[in-house]
Amino acid sequence: MDNKGIERALARIAHEIIERNRGTENLVLLGIPTRGHHLARRLQKKIEEIERGVNVPTGAVDATLYRDDLGMKETRPLKEMEIPIDIDGKVVVMVDDVLFTGRTIRAAMNALMDFGRPLAIQLAVLVDRGHRELPIKADYVGKNIPTSLKEDVRVHVEEIDPASEVVVVPLGA
Repeated sequence: MDNKGIERALARIAHEIIERNRGTENLVLLGIPTRGHHLARRLQKKIEEIERGVNVPTGAVDATLYRDDLGMKETRPLKEMEIPIDIDGKVVVMVDDVLFTGRTIRAAMNALMDFGRPLAIQLAVLVDRGHRELPIKADYVGKNIPTSLKEDVRVHVEEIDPASEVVVVPLGA
């Protein structure tokens, strides 16, 4: 996917979020750092354009300390935890770049529960590559990209990368 493809996918996801939730009341967008947070901010802007000025609270939920592989990998500092409002009774849309095994999403949901009790949690991902290890399914998907376990899906966003794109590369490349 090039930048235009990413923008089209995000525009479609924004429309789907608004339609499914019958507007934006009680909606909160929380991106999973790093690239999920940037995608959540882009979704916020698209929703604001569609709904003419409605500002959906947007932040980040870092799942690092809730991962089930915490002791198996090099310890990483928290990237970003930014819950902009009380999430009790809100519909939280978690945003991530790639949905793979489902373990990051599970960890992010556990982290989120430490901040309150949302009415519902929905999941928006730019890419669903398959290979789930947990029963987690995205509510909103930009693109399904079937992959081999010998491949890696990399999402680049212009906010921190040279360009916005999605590429599939051999694992380890």
